[in-house]
Amino acid sequence: MLTDRQMLILQVIVDSYIQSAEPVGSRSISKNEDINYSAATIRNDMADLEELGYLEKPHTSSGRIPSEKGYRHYVDHLLLPHHLSEEELQNMKALFTKNIVEVEQIIKESATILSDLTSYASIVLGPEIFESKLKQVQIIPLSEQVAVAILVTNTGHVENHTVTMPSTLNSSDVEKIVNILNERLVGVPLYQLEEAIQKEVAGVLRQHIKSYKDALIFAEETLQKTKQEKVFYGGKSNLLIQPEFHDINKVKELLEVFEEDETIFDLLKPEQDGLSIRIGQENGNEAFEDCTVISATYSYKGKPVGTIGIVGPTRMEYPRVIGIVDHLSKGISQALTNLYR
Repeated sequence: MLTDRQMLILQVIVDSYIQSAEPVGSRSISKNEDINYSAATIRNDMADLEELGYLEKPHTSSGRIPSEKGYRHYVDHLLLPHHLSEEELQNMKALFTKNIVEVEQIIKESATILSDLTSYASIVLGPEIFESKLKQVQIIPLSEQVAVAILVTNTGHVENHTVTMPSTLNSSDVEKIVNILNERLVGVPLYQLEEAIQKEVAGVLRQHIKSYKDALIFAEETLQKTKQEKVFYGGKSNLLIQPEFHDINKVKELLEVFEEDETIFDLLKPEQDGLSIRIGQENGNEAFEDCTVISATYSYKGKPVGTIGIVGPTRMEYPRVIGIVDHLSKGISQALTNLYR
């Protein structure tokens, strides 16, 4: 249990480091208007906080920086409410006063606004991304070369798109492919289809269709549409301006993970409704060990249907970002209600 003085010193250190990105020393703490303790007392408490795991001491500095444990304590116990500025509120309000007729437009513009307001990278998962599973696949030939693929989900959503039929496949092959897809993939979550094709479908196609490779490519193209317009990103390049991500290899690793849908779904899939804050190793992914992910669910008719999130350094402006994410998630919920009255 930390003393009141230790908690105050920890709060000042976190706030200072968030603003400056520079290790904080006892001298700068003693100048804070909320601190009335001697430099010696502050140094002793900083040493105790370091020993307890709340602070870390970089090798190149005599100052301290918060550890993951320090940030977690700050978020759970020391966070002060942040009142959004009129400009921030107006920027978000502008999105929801537009004449928007498609969910995808709401999601896409929300990702952009979120990254613009926070200067971090944003991720927004589309509605029902976690519940949507494949219910049925149909392929209707239009000519010898072109067909329409129709995909139906368990939520009743229907998508259709044109696909090119390889000349090596005949109508009997196409019928077999459809039967195999419906037999093997019905009930599979949409975001797992790509992996499931390789695990559940590829071997069966090899057994039953002579032009196996063309059949597999055709099956992948048939289901490819389900991955589009499900995840939206904003401000990926914002990561490059953060001091923590000047290591190009670290940024590359992070951006590569952004291309892995299933990893992103696992990262943002909420463990509970509402706001979630995952710091460093809590994200469960090595690429995100220097990151904080703040996310919030948004709802339709009281049921969570999607998630919005921010990815930034652990040295994040927590009060402000939490306020923005929370406000925007509630705005999306209201927009969905207005759209589907």
